[in-house]
Amino acid sequence: MGLKVIVLAAGKGTRMRSKRPKVLQSLAGRPLLSHVVERAQAIEADDIVTVIGHGADQVRTAFSGQAVSFCEQTQQLGTGHAVQQAMSVIDDEDTILILYGDVPLTAPETLKDLISLVSDQHPLALLTMTLSDPDGYGRILRDAHHQVQAIVEQKDATPEQRQCKEVNTGMMAAQGRLLKSWLTRLSSDNAQGEYYLTDIIGFAVADGYEIATTEPQSLTEVLGINNKAQLQTLERLYQREQAEKLMAAGVTLIDADRIDVRGTLSVGQDVTLDANVQCIGSVTLGDEVTVESHCVLKDCTIEAGSHIAAFSHIDGASVGSHCQVGPYARLRPGTQLAANARIGNFVETKNAQIGEGSKVNHLSYIGDAQMGAEVNIGAGTITCNYDGANKHLTQIGDQVFVGSATQLVAPVCVGEGATIGAGSTITKDAPAHTLTLSRGKQISLKGWARPVKKASETKK
Repeated sequence: MGLKVIVLAAGKGTRMRSKRPKVLQSLAGRPLLSHVVERAQAIEADDIVTVIGHGADQVRTAFSGQAVSFCEQTQQLGTGHAVQQAMSVIDDEDTILILYGDVPLTAPETLKDLISLVSDQHPLALLTMTLSDPDGYGRILRDAHHQVQAIVEQKDATPEQRQCKEVNTGMMAAQGRLLKSWLTRLSSDNAQGEYYLTDIIGFAVADGYEIATTEPQSLTEVLGINNKAQLQTLERLYQREQAEKLMAAGVTLIDADRIDVRGTLSVGQDVTLDANVQCIGSVTLGDEVTVESHCVLKDCTIEAGSHIAAFSHIDGASVGSHCQVGPYARLRPGTQLAANARIGNFVETKNAQIGEGSKVNHLSYIGDAQMGAEVNIGAGTITCNYDGANKHLTQIGDQVFVGSATQLVAPVCVGEGATIGAGSTITKDAPAHTLTLSRGKQISLKGWARPVKKASETKK
């Protein structure tokens, strides 16, 4: 017996006011559907079948290469009709779990609990929720023995039925053999003229089966997305959950309501994150790392004891231990800082190896470079690595001192212990332990008068 997950993701999402299908709207930097698929994978589903409709090609493209199969609902005739499109993949011995592409945050533990309820005595299990305000949801109807009898949509419910506070989340698990049988009995004889998946509850009861139910730990797990306001609300709920997990792991958050984790964040002990830090993709922070406010960390590793000052961007870079970076620094992909390196304000690096204890402190660009240990790069220095067609390498040996406002025109090599005079343009290799400079002759012109504005221009 296998576990198959059917994800309903065919809706257009008109209220999103977007060209993208609803399930491709972004939550924490990833499509809503990606979160659902991730949770299906976490419960070790044998197959994940996604029912698509509006924007089908966009969804296929977004998930190409992933372990997800698709079937298409060309006409949107209700949730029951959507599941019918996947009947060909349902085997009699399967357990089928039905999820929704716009309900992204259901915990894997909740899904496992729901699946565990399915048995010969209870071939159908529902995930329900008790709400103080159930407006808009389908209601769970029970008999005097508290047994589920049916689900009624709000638009079809009587005033008395609308008083019920236990609601349907839409998620359910069922035995494959019976689910296929019930799907063939669906009818569109209702207010919306649609095939309701919820009608199978009545069929199960009529066939003499009891229906099991379970509830999630929190409302967040079953919140769906219909518009951008709801998407923003769920984003903040998700980020608050991430903040709680980080604090439980020992991270100091200066403001837990202003942290964004859009991927996977791994942390050591005594990490401190100030307000408005964004962590995107795969980010690893070692022990005693401090990240000041308004920093963006993307697909990077920052080792123990390093300090990232405010407004710095670190993208695809590796920062060694006890480094100082920023403020307003930008480390681009391929940057590798060895231990105790320093990158200062308004410095940009790209594909650069910065040696142990080396410093690039002010207003400089270091790209396609290999730099040794204990190097000092003066303010306004740039490696001229691009000739308009190809990139070239700059090599800088240990203990080199480069004066301010220097251009190192690659390919070029600066030998160990060399000194480059300020204001130089270096186009040839600079020998080790030698002063190299290139400057035009400085002159002063006596009798020179500074230009002044003409009288007519002054009046203007």
